[in-house]
Amino acid sequence: MVETLFWLVIAIVLAEFGWSVALTLLNIKASRQPIPDLLRDLYDEARYRKQQAYAMTNRKFSLVSNLVSTLITLAIFAFGGFAAFDAAARAVSVHPVVQALVFWGIFYLISWVVSLPFDVYRTFVIEQRFGFNRTTPKLFVTDAVKSLLMNLVIMGAVLALCAWIYTLTPQWFWLIAWGAVTLFSLFMQYFYSQLIVPLFNKQTPLPEGELRDAIEGFAARVDFKLDNIFVIDSSKRSSKSNAYFTGFGRRKRVVLYDTLMEQLSTEEIVAVLAHEVGHYKRHHIILSSLEGFATNLLMFWLFSLFIGSDALAAAAGCGQASFHVNLAVFSLIYTPLSILLDIVTNIISRRHECQADAFARQAGLGPAEASALKKMSAKSLANLTPHPVVVFTEYSHPTLYERVKSLSA
Repeated sequence: MVETLFWLVIAIVLAEFGWSVALTLLNIKASRQPIPDLLRDLYDEARYRKQQAYAMTNRKFSLVSNLVSTLITLAIFAFGGFAAFDAAARAVSVHPVVQALVFWGIFYLISWVVSLPFDVYRTFVIEQRFGFNRTTPKLFVTDAVKSLLMNLVIMGAVLALCAWIYTLTPQWFWLIAWGAVTLFSLFMQYFYSQLIVPLFNKQTPLPEGELRDAIEGFAARVDFKLDNIFVIDSSKRSSKSNAYFTGFGRRKRVVLYDTLMEQLSTEEIVAVLAHEVGHYKRHHIILSSLEGFATNLLMFWLFSLFIGSDALAAAAGCGQASFHVNLAVFSLIYTPLSILLDIVTNIISRRHECQADAFARQAGLGPAEASALKKMSAKSLANLTPHPVVVFTEYSHPTLYERVKSLSA
């Protein structure tokens, strides 16, 4: 049984890497397809060569980073890494909550150290080479340290809470822990703009003027209450642009990247926001949250079936079952189901995106949103010919071609 579990984990890790390689190769094959006529005006010949180079560079980078991550995961699992982390955690304390924090703290710090050089290369070589990066070395270091500390605090708090609940009631751990994590998730959604965004970006109210008047006028026209419109200084890190809604209820706010305001006209920005309003009008925010909660419930329940398994811990070289070791091994075994659930989630998400686009089109802003999407895609050197399998499995949005075709109808 132990040997079977050991080789099962090895097979799953290798299969996940093989899956990612297959998708990358499919996208490379699809990149040779001609650009659809509807999008042919996005790139001139020189710009298209740059887009192809950017896409290929990112694909090669992804293959290398995934290979390194896979090899390190295999090495830690197969050659006693989990057992060493477990021994270190047990040497620190006999309390299971402290042991969980030490074990996962070691694991996270190793992952952070391994990923840091790749983040540096992506930012200061790839993004710099293709004209996107605006991050200074000082800002990069500050962001990295802030992210590290923030993740240690937030993830540590959630982990400690779940481990503590397990010590209190192993039988009902999965349900109570799921409820606690769900409440925490709702809290973070509600206060994200007030607690997290200010750590990295400055938010300022959109000043009075043509754009604010246009946004407020549209919101009034579609009976959408909107009091908070903010701009964040995303341009200090990248030239890429975006806009989004965050929070809900009285905490709901529109957030515009300052780069978006540089690249799009007033009507195009309103059209982008009309799409986001469509998500609210069609209750997609609530539906997506419910999907996430249901997925988490399934994950917690499945974990409860493995959490006391000595065989699972032994497969990782540990002498007995523990919350932290069994969680680590379970997270690897859960990967295939996670991929399948992500596919289902992406199918639903693409449907929601189509409905939000339809809302903007029905509001008379279809051509403006299509123009905005084309401008943002051209600016970010987006891939215009992704492989259908990659779209089906990994895309949370329809392709640009599908969206522009629908919006222009």
